[in-house]
Amino acid sequence: MTVIEQTREQVGIGPNAKFYEELEEGTEWNSPRRTITEADIVMFTALTGDNNPVHTDEEFARNTIFGGRILHGPAAFAIATGLESRLGIKEGTAVAFLGMTWDMRGPVKIGDTIHVYEKVLAKRETKKPGTGIVTFYVAIRNQRNEVVQEGEWKVMMHRDPAALGNN
Repeated sequence: MTVIEQTREQVGIGPNAKFYEELEEGTEWNSPRRTITEADIVMFTALTGDNNPVHTDEEFARNTIFGGRILHGPAAFAIATGLESRLGIKEGTAVAFLGMTWDMRGPVKIGDTIHVYEKVLAKRETKKPGTGIVTFYVAIRNQRNEVVQEGEWKVMMHRDPAALGNN
């Protein structure tokens, strides 16, 4: 292990983490996949109290445009944040999640296997010398590679201390 790798590990920066300077516009990743289960719907319903029958009543949901129960939209987003975190690109280098735009494009059903596609769209420096803002395009895709949710996530990232001359 190099000295730089040891230092990154000591301060809690993951092995795949990227500082602001290391994130180049156009760089893209695909997260690991995850299959949606009935337990996901049950747990999200219990957590939020959202008992809409399109999520909780199979007989009702069967007669909707979805043809059966679907995962809550915010639950898919929440699962996406976990899948995206498994990439490790922000582990110890993200300062704050600043905001997002987000659109639902299609349902996520029990048995669907989803993953996150992420791409660096834009970067801008901030007034604070130790941080920069990165805008990511993020899409949740199902097993047919259909985009079921998508949008932009704005994240404040740490700058690389070595690049700033603070080593």
